[in-house]
Amino acid sequence: MLSVLKISWPLLLGVMLLMIGNGVQGSLLGIRGKIEGFTTFEMSIVMSAYFVGFLGGSRVTPEMIRRVGHVRVFAAMGSLISAVLVMYPMLPDWTAWALMRVLIGFAFSSIYITSESWLNNLATNETRGQALSAYMMVQMVGIISSQALLNVADPAGFELFVIPSVLVSLAFLPVLLAPTPAPTFATNKGLSFAQLFRISPLGCVGMLLTGGIFSAMFGMASVWGSLAGLSVRDISIFIGVMYVGGLVLQYPLGFASDRMDRRHLIFGLSLAGALVMLVVVVANPPFVVLLVASFLLGGITNPLYALLIAYTNDFLGRDDMAAAAAGMIFLNGFGAIFGPLATGWLMENIGAGGFFLFIGILFAGLAAYAAWRMTRRAAPAKSQGVFTIAPTASALAVEAVLEKGSSDAEGTGRKAG
Repeated sequence: MLSVLKISWPLLLGVMLLMIGNGVQGSLLGIRGKIEGFTTFEMSIVMSAYFVGFLGGSRVTPEMIRRVGHVRVFAAMGSLISAVLVMYPMLPDWTAWALMRVLIGFAFSSIYITSESWLNNLATNETRGQALSAYMMVQMVGIISSQALLNVADPAGFELFVIPSVLVSLAFLPVLLAPTPAPTFATNKGLSFAQLFRISPLGCVGMLLTGGIFSAMFGMASVWGSLAGLSVRDISIFIGVMYVGGLVLQYPLGFASDRMDRRHLIFGLSLAGALVMLVVVVANPPFVVLLVASFLLGGITNPLYALLIAYTNDFLGRDDMAAAAAGMIFLNGFGAIFGPLATGWLMENIGAGGFFLFIGILFAGLAAYAAWRMTRRAAPAKSQGVFTIAPTASALAVEAVLEKGSSDAEGTGRKAG
């Protein structure tokens, strides 16, 4: 791990600063939207717009990199993010915010793809798994840390918009000044969505549903908190605990998934998530219990994402894994577009509890579909999927872990032979 950090620390430091900036603006908009008098449904459109831009960036960025290179794309998108962040308080109109969220989503998607391919180039087959684990852990630490910044200034002012803009600007100093060569960018083998669905119906449906869960959780949590009358401090704690849950429970559940039928774990986690959300909706518990629910929500959803990718790869050959990862991440992003919209509509009609109700419905749907799929197909004879920390921004990080896992599997096979 030390050798990985020695080579990649400039990029990891830059990513952490980026995630702090992104985490601040994501939560802050929900709080500031309430102050500006935006309706819950208007804010749901603002939050969904991020994922529209994100999908666009994931499709356009590879060509941008091929045309002008990693460094120029990295710097251009960073400048765009920094500029948009300070424009929010200057244009307090929800339609303008939605357009700016499209730009932010596009730019962050491009930044993630650029940085992940850069990290992939720096690592070797022996260190790639460690490098990607460090990268994703840094993402989580950055987002958790970002929630504390919500308490350093008044959300009705300008300061909390300027801070993430400055952090994003600073994030590019270690990356652009690091004495490391920019990587090449290769085109991977394609895999259609129809082919992917035939390979793993559960993986495809599950990624659509978890996309809705992710975007509802991280896009609408601050909107829910404002509607429920929580203070900025309590909202930041609630969201921070959600990320902590994902960080803490990721590896134990990943360890378990390699030793059992992954569908049993997908079913069990989804059912548990649905029950936790049902309890919150029905009981209207105190804040301390809500924090427990937040911890479990993050701790269930993040491993589910990784489980679905690993389960799908149990039915794939090495050459198809990267293309499948790209397709599944696209499905996840497509599902994410509708999460805030549906959550906002429910909260508008039934109140703050609609936040937990929507997530619970998606969990229940995934549990039911996983149970049905277990009656239609036998478990794979041998697991070859690699459990990876999630969520990540593009297919590149997943691809790198898959490549590492495939190389390890081939090496094991040669030794056994």
